Amino acid sequence: MVEYVKAILRVQYEAALCMLDQCVRACRPEHWEGRIANDTFRQVAYHTLFYTDLYLSPTEAAFEPRDFHQRGGDERGPALSPGLEKDQTIAYVAICRQKVTDVLPSETPESLQGPSGFSWRRFSRGELHVYNIRHLQHHAGQMSAYLRRVDEKLRDPKSLPWVGSGWNLR
Repeated sequence: MVEYVKAILRVQYEAALCMLDQCVRACRPEHWEGRIANDTFRQVAYHTLFYTDLYLSPTEAAFEPRDFHQRGGDERGPALSPGLEKDQTIAYVAICRQKVTDVLPSETPESLQGPSGFSWRRFSRGELHVYNIRHLQHHAGQMSAYLRRVDEKLRDPKSLPWVGSGWNLR
């Protein structure tokens, strides 16, 4: 059963990351600094990927910041992170996608039922994965709605399609 659960988590992570990737790629330069609620498109994309990366780590202490985090910022701090350039953000999507592939096979029934590894998330590691996917999808939805509002070419539902399962770039 645990292999089935891990397979479901993998394809749902991929679907959510694919939808976020579609938004980043579709965002024209003049909209990269556009506002989504209190942050810019750039910042929302970075925030989403930062937490995806962080929560895929087994614990907060095990999280290893990457070189580009010095430019993009540490989302755990009190200050708003500046985020990354578009090409760096696309590369970060690929890093998170690879981390999903690397991390999920090592999960066991015990690790999935055990603590999340993050003191501010008081639920199991299994639930943290579901939470992480929901967080990804929430922000991908914000980004998609913003792009459809500011870019007439993206109002066609086929331009930023829903991805039901797995990585699907048509």
